[in-house]
Amino acid sequence: MIRNTSLLLVFIALFAGSLNVSAQDENNPWYISIGVNAVDTYPVGDDNRPLTGGFLNEMYNVDDHWNILPSISTLYVGRYIGSGFSFGVRGSLNKIEKLGDAPANDLAYYSLDGMFSYSFRDVLFEQGSWFDPYLGLGGGYTFVGDQPSFGTANGTIGLKIWLSDAINLNLSTTYKHAFEDRYTKHMQHTAGIGFSFGGTDTDGDGIYDDKDECPDTPGLKEFNGCPDTDGDGIKDSEDECPDVAGLPEYNGCPDTDGDGIPDNKDACPDVAGPAETNGCPDADGDGVIDSEDECPNEAGPAENDGCPYEDQDNDGVLDKDDECPTVPGTVANNGCPEVTVEILEEINVQVRTVLFDLNKATIRAESYEALNAVAETMNEYPNTRFLIEGHTDSQGSDAYNLKLSDERAASVKDYLIKQGLPATRLSSEGFGESKPVATNATAAGRQQNRRVEISLIE
Repeated sequence: MIRNTSLLLVFIALFAGSLNVSAQDENNPWYISIGVNAVDTYPVGDDNRPLTGGFLNEMYNVDDHWNILPSISTLYVGRYIGSGFSFGVRGSLNKIEKLGDAPANDLAYYSLDGMFSYSFRDVLFEQGSWFDPYLGLGGGYTFVGDQPSFGTANGTIGLKIWLSDAINLNLSTTYKHAFEDRYTKHMQHTAGIGFSFGGTDTDGDGIYDDKDECPDTPGLKEFNGCPDTDGDGIKDSEDECPDVAGLPEYNGCPDTDGDGIPDNKDACPDVAGPAETNGCPDADGDGVIDSEDECPNEAGPAENDGCPYEDQDNDGVLDKDDECPTVPGTVANNGCPEVTVEILEEINVQVRTVLFDLNKATIRAESYEALNAVAETMNEYPNTRFLIEGHTDSQGSDAYNLKLSDERAASVKDYLIKQGLPATRLSSEGFGESKPVATNATAAGRQQNRRVEISLIE
C-alpha cells in the first residue's frame, strides 16, 4: 500500500509539472497539496502520564509512536492573501493504532483545520528560492474514535521545497492543543506534493499578465514577457529589425557587409560601400554607385551615367558642349572651327568667278564647279553663317542695279542650299552699285565691280 501511495504521489508530481504554474503568490493565489499524515500523542504529555514522554520528547520516533495510514490521507487547499500571508484549510483522515506507548483499537481519526501561514522565503532568501520555510497558526476540529469532536488550537512549522517553478514538496509538523485534558493533544506531521495555480497567462509564456508587458504575445522572462523573435538579445519593441538577428549599436539590425551601415539603411546590404552612397560601392568615387555606373572604374558625372565626357576631336571642348564634336574647333566658337581671313579669301576667289547670263540672275553652267567647291568649304564650318552679297557696276539705273544684284545673290544662295548647306546658315542681299571695288570709268574697273562676294555673319 505504501508503495502504491508513493507511485501516486510521483504521478501527481509529474502531472502538476506539466501545468503552467509557479510559486504561490499574487499571480497564482490558489494552492493545493495532497499527501500523507502521521498522528503522534507521545511528545505532548508530561512525566506523570506513563503513556507519554513529555513535550517534544521523541517527536520523530516513527516506529514506536507514529500512526500512519498507508494511503493518501491529507488534502490542503489554500489561497494567497498578500505580503507572504496565506490562508488554507486542511482535511485529514487516519487510523490510530497507538496512543503513545499504549495500543489502541484502530480508532478512526478525522480532522478539519484552518490555518493562516506566513512564508519567510522572500524575506530570508533570494526571491524565488527553492527553500521556503513557513509558520502557521489556526484551529480546527478533530474526531477520534468514539470521543465527541473537540476543538484545537494549532501551531505549525513547515518547509516547502520547490522542485521547480511548478511543484514543491511540502513538509510540516503541527501541534494541536486540546484545552480539556479529556481530549487528545497530539502532533500531526504531513508530507505532500503541492502546486499553485489560478494565475492568468493569456499568451502562455509562463509570465502572468499582471507582470507581462506583452500579455498577448509570448515572450521571455528577461524582457518581462515581451518577445525577441530573432534571438539577438533586443526585444522586438526596441528592435528595428525584429525578424533578423542584429547588433545593439544598430538597434537590432545586422550589418551584413560590415561597412558600418545597418542593412535596413543600406541600399547594397551585401556589398560594402560608403555612407554617402547609402552603403553601395563607388569604385571610381564619382558619386555614381557601381551598379548604375556605366564606367565604374573611370570617374564621370551622373548626368552621363558615371562616364567621363568625350572630346572626340581633341579641341578642348567636351562633346556635350561641342557643336562640332567630330571637327576640331575653338572654345570661343563652341568647339566648331572658325573661318579665318585666309579661308574666307579662298571662298571669295572662287565665288568671284561665277558668271550670269546677260542682265539675268541665271548662273552659267561653267560656274557650277566653282560654287561646288565653295559649298564644300562652307560645310567644313558648320557653326558659321554666311552672307552672300550681290554687286553691279554703275551702268543702268540704281533701282535696276539694286534689283539685279539682289536676285543674283539669291540665286547663288539657292544653289548652295541645293548642295546641302542649311538655309539657316545662309543669307543674301543685293547692294547694287553702292560698293564698287574699282573705277566704273573703265571696262576693266566695271568688270571688277560686277561680282558676288561672301562675308561672315557674326
